[in-house]
Amino acid sequence: MNYPALARQGHDVSVLFARADSNYKALAGVDVWDAERDALRWAGGCPVVAHPPCRSWGRLRQFAKPRPGEKELALFAVDQVRKWGGVLEHPAESTLWEAAGLPKPGEFPDQWGGLTIHVDQYHFGHRAEKATWLYIVGCTSLPPIPRRAGRPTHCVRPTKSYPRLPSITKAEREHTPPDFAAWLIEVARRCHGFARGDS
Repeated sequence: MNYPALARQGHDVSVLFARADSNYKALAGVDVWDAERDALRWAGGCPVVAHPPCRSWGRLRQFAKPRPGEKELALFAVDQVRKWGGVLEHPAESTLWEAAGLPKPGEFPDQWGGLTIHVDQYHFGHRAEKATWLYIVGCTSLPPIPRRAGRPTHCVRPTKSYPRLPSITKAEREHTPPDFAAWLIEVARRCHGFARGDS
């Protein structure tokens, strides 16, 4: 399947590794791949927003119990972003960056032109401070990043910074806030990929 064919079908961005109840499913022009569809079967053809499982790569990975093959999904997602353009989202300080040779925030772009930025999902409507790294390939002009006044009312997990705030639910940890989802889709729409000959 190629990019023009996808555009004719009304899809110009694919979201890989979304939740079944993902906010992306309410957005126009978006082809959402949840666990039932299996993102490993995605044939390519357009920019992507990738949310591969992160528990094997995060700060608490020693306590994670990933399914067989789950950790490798993030490496697949990196390959798709590099090939087709788009953005990959993971928690800040994810060890995926070291494993896949991704540039960290502030470092020079890699050989695919990919760079990493740091954002806080609180500014996109999340109830908690949620530090996030975005690996982006093929985008020369990002949409404006919002700034939200105030402080979070919740936390991902209690820490010294937020010892008394209530924790968010597991679903909230996994959901992409609607405003963040829309922003990521706009980033992907501004991306190009080497496989499509736009580089």
